[in-house]
Amino acid sequence: MNTQRPLTIGIDIDGTVTCPSSIVPPMNEAFGRDLQLADCYEYNLANVYGISDEEFARWLDEYGERLYSSAPVHELADQFLRQWHGQHRLVYISARDPKHMDVTVEWFNRTHIPFHYIDLIGSHDKLKAATKWQVDLFLEDRLENALQLSDALQIPVFLFDTPYNQGALPPLIHRISSWREIDLSLVPDKVR
Repeated sequence: MNTQRPLTIGIDIDGTVTCPSSIVPPMNEAFGRDLQLADCYEYNLANVYGISDEEFARWLDEYGERLYSSAPVHELADQFLRQWHGQHRLVYISARDPKHMDVTVEWFNRTHIPFHYIDLIGSHDKLKAATKWQVDLFLEDRLENALQLSDALQIPVFLFDTPYNQGALPPLIHRISSWREIDLSLVPDKVR
């Protein structure tokens, strides 16, 4: 876990810092289903729930603030992030809409999870933001993001194992099932 230099750690929020299953109960309630996280075989929950992308977008627009406010912390995320905060720069890069910045910051403050920057980009394409922040590694739960970031930036990505992100992984992506499995020493020492 010790590294030779401070790192800039890019961190997704939903499904990474928050529990991946936290979206399932409110979606079950809204769409009359009884699914579990194990049933979420792909990232696009509109397909999983048999609704249109537009219906999902409307639901998220209406329910997003409540969802983001009440999401539980993903296992030991808060402990690791508090531990890293003094040594490393923590930059949260999320597909959340920027209009959710207040509820996001309130959640971080309420859960006592430290941050240096929160960048809500309103898109799943995190490459531009990760490049802007010069991240040394990324923590993610969406397979497509992990593949794009590791390939374009040639950085390690720790991919939290979920039913919706299965598939073959290149060497720079490390599938993990726990925050305990994150190994910051895998980041090569380099000069900026």
